[in-house]
Amino acid sequence: MPARAAEKQDIAPLAHLWWSGWQDAHAAILPEELKRLRTLDSFAERLRAALPDLRVIGPPGAPLAFHLIKDDELYQFYVSGEARGTGVAAALMADAEAALAAKGVETAWLACAIGNARAARFYEKSGWRMARVETVPTETSAGLFPLEVWRYEKRVAPL
Repeated sequence: MPARAAEKQDIAPLAHLWWSGWQDAHAAILPEELKRLRTLDSFAERLRAALPDLRVIGPPGAPLAFHLIKDDELYQFYVSGEARGTGVAAALMADAEAALAAKGVETAWLACAIGNARAARFYEKSGWRMARVETVPTETSAGLFPLEVWRYEKRVAPL
């Protein structure tokens, strides 16, 4: 399950994957005002802007998962429902951690929505540790939205 650079033809299916994953994992635990801003179009717009930094697993036009790195942060990490339990998430995480290390990052971090127990279990199983609760400025179509999250960290640089 090798990861690859995302292509333009991946944007629409990735937007649906991201929107569906967000609804599944976040809609019941995050504020109403943030839910209203998380439209399919908003995800597609963010993906178009991030295309050079997107890595995916799956065939062109039918990706199963993606990650997006921003500086020293594993900024987005989503796996389609159909790919869960198949090893795709572990392969994608290995690719993300390798990409962070290749950028010279020593300790990477990611934000996990408070209450997203499934994601938290996966991150912990993957060697990430919950460092603290903090408020992060979350991107939306209406500007930044302050969101309290679990901050996970992991050393990705070789010792």
